[in-house]
Amino acid sequence: MSHSSMRAPTVRRQRAAGPWGWLDLAAGLALVALLAEWVHWAFAAPGGLRFTAGGVYVAIATVLLWTWPSARLGLGWANRVTLLRAVLIAIFAGLVAYPAFMQRHVEGIAALALLALSLDGVDGWVARRTGTATAFGARFDMELDAFFIAVLCVAVVALEKVGSWVLLLGLARYLFVGAGMYWPWLHRELRGSVFRKAVCVWQVATLLLCLLPQVDAILAHALALLAALLLFVSFARDVVWLWRRRPHAIRIG
Repeated sequence: MSHSSMRAPTVRRQRAAGPWGWLDLAAGLALVALLAEWVHWAFAAPGGLRFTAGGVYVAIATVLLWTWPSARLGLGWANRVTLLRAVLIAIFAGLVAYPAFMQRHVEGIAALALLALSLDGVDGWVARRTGTATAFGARFDMELDAFFIAVLCVAVVALEKVGSWVLLLGLARYLFVGAGMYWPWLHRELRGSVFRKAVCVWQVATLLLCLLPQVDAILAHALALLAALLLFVSFARDVVWLWRRRPHAIRIG
């Protein structure tokens, strides 16, 4: 999650497994369609959910295939778990487009987000148990985490719990990546950090809490400000660490 997405664990390369990746992604799209229909039938969700959720999933799948062509060769069970998370996040993101519906069913939508969050880590466990950890799988999981945080920020704003400034929490990781285009030393592999992981968990937990109707705008602002402060400290620690280890040939400015 967050800027920790920049640090990919040391894993082996993915082996070619045949053209099953396309079938996995198609199955994911079918599941998005089924879930959207169920939400529409069970909760009278807007008909446009089929297009918003489907559009988000297609965008995820397109980026997946464009950025990591190895995904076309097959995902494997660990990455299928990550893909299931992508399906749930696509439904969640599709619902964010309808704030009025979210207001009426905020507990259910928060439960959906919690379910997506609970699957985080399961894919890594499956990969370790089956000996199928790959660089692609690690990056897929990390990028999906970053996107999920961004969507949660949009949801909190849509519910008018926190001002639009909270979007910076979701954009922080992408700003960090963008800065690396000008200062390549920011793209160096980061050391492992318990603090960074704790901040990421706190960030997601805070955004999930802010969705709940029991949390009013004042408390939501206080929680979001604390999350932002912790995220700033986490970024600052990593930037300083990377600065001290930058190649001497690179200059700033």
